[in-house]
Amino acid sequence: MLDINFIRENTEAVKNAVKEKGLDIDVNELLKVDGKRRDLIIKVDELRRQRNEIAQKRDIEKGRQIKEKLDVLEKELKVVEDRFHHLMLYVPNIPSPDSPVGPDSSSNKEIYKWGKIPQFDFEAKDHIELGKSLDILDLEQGVKVSGFRGYYFKNEGAILHWVLLQYAFEKIIAAGFIPLVPPSLVHEKVLIGSGHFPFGKENIYQIANPGKLETGEDIKNPMYLNGTSEPSLLSYFMDKVISEEDLPVKICALTHCYRSEIGDYGKDTRGLFRVHEFDKVEQVIICKDSLDESEQLFEQMQQISESILQDLEIPYHVVATSTGDMGAGKYRMNDIEAWMPGRGKYGETHSNSNLTDWQARRLNIKFKTKEGAGKFAYTLNNTVLASPRILIPLLENHQQKNGSVKVPEVLQRYTKFSEISPKKS
Repeated sequence: MLDINFIRENTEAVKNAVKEKGLDIDVNELLKVDGKRRDLIIKVDELRRQRNEIAQKRDIEKGRQIKEKLDVLEKELKVVEDRFHHLMLYVPNIPSPDSPVGPDSSSNKEIYKWGKIPQFDFEAKDHIELGKSLDILDLEQGVKVSGFRGYYFKNEGAILHWVLLQYAFEKIIAAGFIPLVPPSLVHEKVLIGSGHFPFGKENIYQIANPGKLETGEDIKNPMYLNGTSEPSLLSYFMDKVISEEDLPVKICALTHCYRSEIGDYGKDTRGLFRVHEFDKVEQVIICKDSLDESEQLFEQMQQISESILQDLEIPYHVVATSTGDMGAGKYRMNDIEAWMPGRGKYGETHSNSNLTDWQARRLNIKFKTKEGAGKFAYTLNNTVLASPRILIPLLENHQQKNGSVKVPEVLQRYTKFSEISPKKS
């Protein structure tokens, strides 16, 4: 959410951001509603002043007339304010001046590349074939039990899944991030606050039976399953004021995540690239309202993710995400894409975002300066590691001619095995 004063003073910049991000919001209508809202506030405040003045004079008839006018205007103001707040939720953040401009991922720009793409002297398998021959993945039974995009890990595959997450969790904690175990079930206001609502609502699972209160009465507020721990991590600080000396706040979590993927219907239907449930280590930073500091923290977060892919010996490149692909709330967004031999191209494994104060305004996260002033904070988030997607490049890049898969050395102290060999049929 942007400050309405900023929108009034920078209308053309906001309109341009709407256009570049391909969003459906009429900025002129918002300003018109805002003007009406401000006019009604002035009238309502004046009538309330008159009502208080008349009450002291005990003029019953005059008081009744003012009350009738006030009732009408307060109802009208409520309708206008609801419309105003609804429209404000759709106003995007202004993207950074150097973000690539374009409608989708085809406009993303490669900015860095690491690692050597393997050249196999044998017929390489994709992760689905490897999973079957190594007896570590069962997609058929997964679909039978869980439906489309369901899967089972087993044997070394199950161990590798949890080992990767443990390794990433330890790494992010060692980098100074405080671990939390946040809720996976959240209220609507949390997802509105993080910007996952109203954008991308189709990808969030709603709980059909949210339960009952202690009195036995049904819970009326809808509940949702997190598609990432970002909303619940940020919401730990919702409606709070943080002291400037306690910034930046660096937090992380390892959670199960759920996504319906309706918004990506028909995309990546084979294998483990796009699934309904997965596990992810996420990092979140809350800092003061300094663009320079937030950009430095953005780079630090990305370096952690890059170091993980380097530890895992997986080739990757970093791309600057285009305006049409970055999402409404992003000031800057970089994706890290790992090389996936089975796809013959890079595939996204990490996503790093600087949202400046866009989320903090929605969640009412503030900090108090040393001088005592209250200001909205800046927020950032980044993927540390998500599994099973990370297993695609890991298995495919480390496959050997004899059909085995080599386990990266950094993981061997967890796995206690250095490779996974094919199972005899």
